[in-house]
Amino acid sequence: MKKLLFLLVFASASMVAQDMDVTKGDFAPLQGQKEFNVEFTYGDLKLMKDNLTDDQYVAERVADLNGKNNGVGDTWKKKWYTSRDYLFEPKFLELINIVLSKKGKSVIFKEDLKQAKYTLIVDAVWIYPGYNVVMVKKGAKVSTILRFVETANRNNVILEIKSEDAPGDIFGGSFSNEDRIGEGFAKTGKSLAGLLLKKAFK
Repeated sequence: MKKLLFLLVFASASMVAQDMDVTKGDFAPLQGQKEFNVEFTYGDLKLMKDNLTDDQYVAERVADLNGKNNGVGDTWKKKWYTSRDYLFEPKFLELINIVLSKKGKSVIFKEDLKQAKYTLIVDAVWIYPGYNVVMVKKGAKVSTILRFVETANRNNVILEIKSEDAPGDIFGGSFSNEDRIGEGFAKTGKSLAGLLLKKAFK
């Protein structure tokens, strides 16, 4: 029985794969740049397999949690939105910068670098939070549109990358949806850094 449960857990975790595809532009303009401004957006975000809007997802989860323990849903709602500033976004920035630094690249991705020639807009378009129930778990998935634009002219898209199903999980598992999603953002940052190392920062 224990062996079966282990296989189920392993299978659910290993089935998640991330795809990164260039949908517009090329990497050439990014070559030689040492700093990039970064912004995160959630205006087009959908969640779960039903593609709920952010408002729908929050309303349903708040009602569910409050139905089990009054007030818990309201507390979670605050955590959901603050997790963007204090977990999702820092995880992305941390991993993209760590990977580049370890490869000896003097390139920095950071918020509020208004003087940077280019801005990376990380547009979160789909999130599946996953779950961790007893011995069965499934990691999160995070899909984003990674758009490099000219800082002074946001309509000038230099490069656009579609990142799908970045896996998010923590070794040993986590009962926090937000922690798993944060790891999905971290994976996205890591994968983007790897792609840039191959195509732009050789």
